[in-house]
Amino acid sequence: MSTAESAEPHASRVETRSIDIIPLAERHGKVWHQGPFWFTGNFVLTTLVVGFTGPALGLGLGYTVLAAVLGAGFGTFFMAFHANQGPRMGLAQMIQSRAQFGSRGAVIPFTAVVFVYVGFLVFDTVLVTQGIGIFPDATWFWYPLVLAVSITIAVVGHDLLHRIQRWLTYALLAVFLVITVFAIIHFAQTPVAPAAAAATAGWNASAFLIQFSLAAGYNISYSVYVSDYTRYLPADASAPKLIGAVYAGAGLSAMWLMSLGAVLASYVPNADPIGTLRSVGDLLFPGFGELTVIVSVLALVSIMGVNAYGAMLTGASAIDGFRPIKPTVKMRVIALVIVGLASLLIALVLPDDYVGSFSSFVGLMLYFLIPWSAVNLVDFYLVRRGRYALADIVAADGVYGRWAWRGLVAYAVGFAAMIPFFSLAFFTGPAAAALGGADLAFAVGLLVSGLVYFLLSRGQDRRREEEAIRRSASQLGLDTH
Repeated sequence: MSTAESAEPHASRVETRSIDIIPLAERHGKVWHQGPFWFTGNFVLTTLVVGFTGPALGLGLGYTVLAAVLGAGFGTFFMAFHANQGPRMGLAQMIQSRAQFGSRGAVIPFTAVVFVYVGFLVFDTVLVTQGIGIFPDATWFWYPLVLAVSITIAVVGHDLLHRIQRWLTYALLAVFLVITVFAIIHFAQTPVAPAAAAATAGWNASAFLIQFSLAAGYNISYSVYVSDYTRYLPADASAPKLIGAVYAGAGLSAMWLMSLGAVLASYVPNADPIGTLRSVGDLLFPGFGELTVIVSVLALVSIMGVNAYGAMLTGASAIDGFRPIKPTVKMRVIALVIVGLASLLIALVLPDDYVGSFSSFVGLMLYFLIPWSAVNLVDFYLVRRGRYALADIVAADGVYGRWAWRGLVAYAVGFAAMIPFFSLAFFTGPAAAALGGADLAFAVGLLVSGLVYFLLSRGQDRRREEEAIRRSASQLGLDTH
């Protein structure tokens, strides 16, 4: 049996690692596990909500599904290639950014990423409470309870999260295969309600691009923590198989659930994720709708643990750049409690129109994450080609410095280039306005940030870094080739 097929430890053991390098002796897990992990991670009610956007903007069902499929396929491409960084470096996703931005300069993308994590925790908390359906107005009780469960899962850590996600895949497949097939057959034979979006929907270029960019941005958002869950894999894990497993899991689940969301929003007036799933499921037979919601809620709680875990890693990495911290279990627990409390406070003041807020949130998320993703991927695959002084990345004063100007300039230039193309509920850039509200900011950000970083990195003297790579490899017992 190869090292890539090694068994994983007992999932009930509390994880001790966080922002430190995972030693080769502790590497474990199977590449194929990444498929179900990211399938369940993306098969949540918030993904369903993304599919509501096209019909709400007057886009026909077929065009909405096409935009969602293309957008999710595009966004997952970047996410999947980030996954390959985990086993090569043995590090959590965001702390790797120190090589491009510096140990302190990386706090800029770190801040945006923590915003993403907390944002998803907040929306998921609201949806879970609505899904439970027992005294849903008692948010003072349900919000802390739901967050406490997710934080507890995150405290146990990596292996438990993998185990839960893998087993939930089977339940989600069984339930949603039934409800998807039923919904397609049922609505195809049912007259369209006058108030439903499908009654007047057709082609709308700006709505198509908005739906595309939301789907792309949603899956690109997973890039910020994909290596968190691949970093324990053996260093010799097959890159094509790993990228393929992550792409299949995250891409197919997003395409499926966003498309189902488009079907529901096109035929059900004022669709909402919980109520619509419950009512459509009960049309099949009484109680099936409730079963669908229960399985969906379990998946949401699990992904909340994933989000809390990622927020802890990113927050700890940011603090460590200014004040070195020891990555202990106590540190993990304290950081997770802080994440939970922040999410609770925001959830309690969230406006009732959370679906509208969610759409704006996903749009903003895309804008902040695109430049980081472009810089990080260009550095790993084109500039340094996977060669890093790992010990210097985790050191606050390593060879990569505290403020790496090339990455910061590329990020800033890329973000600035995107502003005229922003298309949000509260701001529309001049370029987006000229295109009827169409959102092309993601394409601009990717191209500009990646290109600027690549050009700035050409001809860079890396002799000092090569010495650090050899020193780091010797210290960690790694191969320098």
